[in-house]
Amino acid sequence: MSSLPTQFDGATVHTKANVYFDGNVVSHTVLLAGGVRKTLGLIRAGSYYFGTAAAERMEIVAGACTVTLKGETVARTYGAGSTFEVPAQSGFTIAVASGLCEYICTFLP
Repeated sequence: MSSLPTQFDGATVHTKANVYFDGNVVSHTVLLAGGVRKTLGLIRAGSYYFGTAAAERMEIVAGACTVTLKGETVARTYGAGSTFEVPAQSGFTIAVASGLCEYICTFLP
């Protein structure tokens, strides 16, 4: 398990939400020193596909999800404190069985 941050100091937060899938996935963009870009979000129960331009690291803050990376057939389950990465120019399907899944997405260089 990773040590997930509970706050980001010295951050700029975009107040306009990123809203996907009729509001079932919502995030806010956070910009940190050095050009680090993250999003903090919530995913409601359901299954959603996201394409990736940049590589991403997803950290699960609360709840649980099942993830299938593009081109793979094996789904992996992630709970609070776990992390997975998605390559650039790829994608993934993320499914939440019930409740909410909270995450931090870091866009990797």
